[in-house]
Amino acid sequence: MWDYRYLSRIDYRTVPIILALMWISLLVIASMTGNGETEAFLTKSVKIQVQWFMIGWVVYFFFVGMDYRKLRSWSWILYGVILLLLVGLFFTAPIQNVHRWYRVPFFGREFQPSEYTKLIVVIALSCFLETKGRQVSSWKTAFQALAIVFVPFFLILKQPDLGTALVLYPIALVMFYFGGIKKKVVAVMAVLGAAGIIFVGLIFTGVLSHEGLRPYATKFLKEYQYERLNPHTYHQKAAQTAIGLGGLTGTGWHKSEFSGREWLPTAHTDSVFAAYAEEFGLIGVFLLLLFFFGLIYFSFQVTAGAKDTFGRLLSAGITVYLAVHIIFSIGMMCGFLPISGVPLILVSFGGSSVVSTMMALGILQSIYSRRFMF
Repeated sequence: MWDYRYLSRIDYRTVPIILALMWISLLVIASMTGNGETEAFLTKSVKIQVQWFMIGWVVYFFFVGMDYRKLRSWSWILYGVILLLLVGLFFTAPIQNVHRWYRVPFFGREFQPSEYTKLIVVIALSCFLETKGRQVSSWKTAFQALAIVFVPFFLILKQPDLGTALVLYPIALVMFYFGGIKKKVVAVMAVLGAAGIIFVGLIFTGVLSHEGLRPYATKFLKEYQYERLNPHTYHQKAAQTAIGLGGLTGTGWHKSEFSGREWLPTAHTDSVFAAYAEEFGLIGVFLLLLFFFGLIYFSFQVTAGAKDTFGRLLSAGITVYLAVHIIFSIGMMCGFLPISGVPLILVSFGGSSVVSTMMALGILQSIYSRRFMF
């Protein structure tokens, strides 16, 4: 099941990119959690993040050595377990007034099932669409595939965790397209998705008035749900302010006058991009985007080189999973999307996000290292 020889066959171009993103993460976390200490680096949060990175690398190499095709036999077990974990959250005490995390006894850490749900849905959909064969374009298959996605979607939405739930939508859309799901279903999903993006974009660019739409929108949305589309919240303004203060070269590490004084909410988690932009400026942002571009580009190459349907669907779903996180997280901080707690992969502080991302990257390399197998 596990073969160390495949460790030498991975795409080594991705390794320095992953290490660079991890280093950026530690720099920002150190700066935002230093409690005013000059040039402090090994803060408590940095030490925790390093631990998660180490666990992430172990998980990464485990999945590289494991034949990705073994995931077929585990897909429905994993899917059932993650649904039970999502349901079980509602029978536990809330953390920060929401049902998103389990407290892990003895370790003092939290476990967030929704972060792993996205990857498990990709695995389950890949297995399902492959096994359907010629029946994949039937209406029955389309409804079954939609159920696989939308059951966890609504459970995550109920937590509430809008951002994580919405990540599932583009993943499903791309996998349905590659998997051969009925074209009408894919077209309707694409139109609905595009309409939603355009509608939100018009609100956040000021073309449509948020307050002017309130009387109509609140007829079918609750007040707090519609308020998520408010482009004038303090968090939105603070994020854009931090990015603007960075200018071309940034204020310098540990020298931010805005984010470092805790005026930017969740500076080392959800708002990590804005905090980074303030300290490292446009040049730093360009470098970060270059790293992300390389990671996504090499991931798409895995999809192009996959030799079986399962591997092609799995790699396509994982690549979209990675890309959507990057687009959503940066778009929220730049004021194009509502802030909804989507982590910036390998940069935001958080164990569940790190481990699930490294798991996804390990599976990609498992597919890549076996691309010449038939």
